[in-house]
Amino acid sequence: MSQYYDSNQAGKGTGPDHDLVMRGRRLIDITGVKQVESFDNEEFLLETVMGFLAIRGHSLQMKNLDVDKGVVSIKGKVYDIVYLDDHDGGKAKGFFGKLFK
Repeated sequence: MSQYYDSNQAGKGTGPDHDLVMRGRRLIDITGVKQVESFDNEEFLLETVMGFLAIRGHSLQMKNLDVDKGVVSIKGKVYDIVYLDDHDGGKAKGFFGKLFK
């Protein structure tokens, strides 16, 4: 399980919590959002306390944004939710680098 984000490793145990709640693939409530990097009707890119989060879909709209509390609500048809971490990128490159030597 060491491949997953561990908030204790970051030394920010007292920071805000990060939760993601999706209802029926049509509504997402996210807490622990530091910043909204970019958004349009097909993709949202959010910086959260646990890394960057990309949400892709169709007819996406920001329903609620509370910067002080770090809360974002998004509505629309959700296709994909993914965290964009570089934690495993080095391992994958090392593995493929060895494989194709």
